[in-house]
Amino acid sequence: MCRHLAYLGPAVPLAGPLFDAPHSLERQSYAPGDMRAGGTVNVDGYGVGWFPGPVRYRRAGTLWSDANLRQLAGARSTAFLAAVRSATAGMPVADAACAPFADDTWLFSHNGRIDGWPHTAAGLAKTLDVTDLLTMDAPTDSALLWAVLRRRLATGARPEQVLADLVREVVEEAPKSRLNFLLTNGKALVGTTWTHALWVLQKGEGVTLASEPLDDDPDWREIPDRHVVAAVPSTVEVRPI
Repeated sequence: MCRHLAYLGPAVPLAGPLFDAPHSLERQSYAPGDMRAGGTVNVDGYGVGWFPGPVRYRRAGTLWSDANLRQLAGARSTAFLAAVRSATAGMPVADAACAPFADDTWLFSHNGRIDGWPHTAAGLAKTLDVTDLLTMDAPTDSALLWAVLRRRLATGARPEQVLADLVREVVEEAPKSRLNFLLTNGKALVGTTWTHALWVLQKGEGVTLASEPLDDDPDWREIPDRHVVAAVPSTVEVRPI
């Protein structure tokens, strides 16, 4: 499965978690520590989005080979989300299939897969307008989840409730799905754990959520499986889905 992370707090360089940390996202792309039988490496694309904006940069291929991103990563941001991709068999490897998915407010990433795609997702797809389906970023499970999610967020519902409801809806049709989500609007971070790992680090005035700890800091805490987490720099709330 993919690896992803998100940060919220005082402005820091993107390069820290992307390249400089001992177990940076770059390292997780070729030497992940906890794939849980969801693949071996994450070399099918990558992306990063940051605020203000959000501004987004994503590419197919390998994170470590992109000299342009290394230069961009010198930028400082108070909130960002980044991911590396391990594509599910049969799904396209293309820029538009990579997280983060974005609109004018949100950045979104999905670590996992909808089991039985596309048949088990047909009911979910029917909840969308035809225009939403025709303008999906890519013909992938993650892009469909994003198309559904952004419509539901637009209603003003609490993002942690929207994510939890979406997880329950998917697993009702596809119980073996892996549904670890990350979502941020630059003011809060929200994530889910469903059959894969997510860790949280509160340090000073900042908070980081990541598939794997970026270093050996003892303050990293693992979020229990099948939970939703909502975080602002001062508070991290975790509850069952």
